[in-house]
Amino acid sequence: MTYGRASTRTLRTVTVSASSSPLSVRTSTSSGPSAAELLDYVRGIATDSDLIASLPLDPEGRTWIRLDGPGGSEAWLIGWPPGTGTGWHDHADSIGAFLTASGTLKEHSLAARLPTDGWKTLELAEDIDRSRELTAGQGRAFSRHHVHEVLNESTSEHAVSVHAYYPPLPKIRRYSRTGAVLRLEQTESPEDWQ
Repeated sequence: MTYGRASTRTLRTVTVSASSSPLSVRTSTSSGPSAAELLDYVRGIATDSDLIASLPLDPEGRTWIRLDGPGGSEAWLIGWPPGTGTGWHDHADSIGAFLTASGTLKEHSLAARLPTDGWKTLELAEDIDRSRELTAGQGRAFSRHHVHEVLNESTSEHAVSVHAYYPPLPKIRRYSRTGAVLRLEQTESPEDWQ
């Protein structure tokens, strides 16, 4: 299985407004959308079968389309070939949500808030790991500095998911993990993945 960054990139910006989505999203204009509102948004987008079908799927690398999310957020429609994943990462100061539109994804996450700066290596306590399987229609919201990895563990089926972040991703921190040791490997900015 190949876990890591996308080897195939398809970038296209699509504007999807609340009026074009079957779901209207309440956002607070002073502070942007909440994680729950982002989850409502991705849930609505996942029901747009034409948009989901417009995502080109590659047999070897993840593909994506950038969407304009609600209230100044950014969103992504992502295709996951069998055996692909993100590796351990966080979205820094952004809150977010994602939902599986088709197929099945597995999320491994840490059930603790990590220090945001000033470290390169951490030893994780026991019982900090969480795993969940997200089939079509299932998703989750998360807060700032949520460390996780997302995988398509299927050997034969693509998965498609919808993700939203607020504020738009200022950076992504990537980690390696060996047993209980988590190591900060690199920090990426938007120009690294767009």
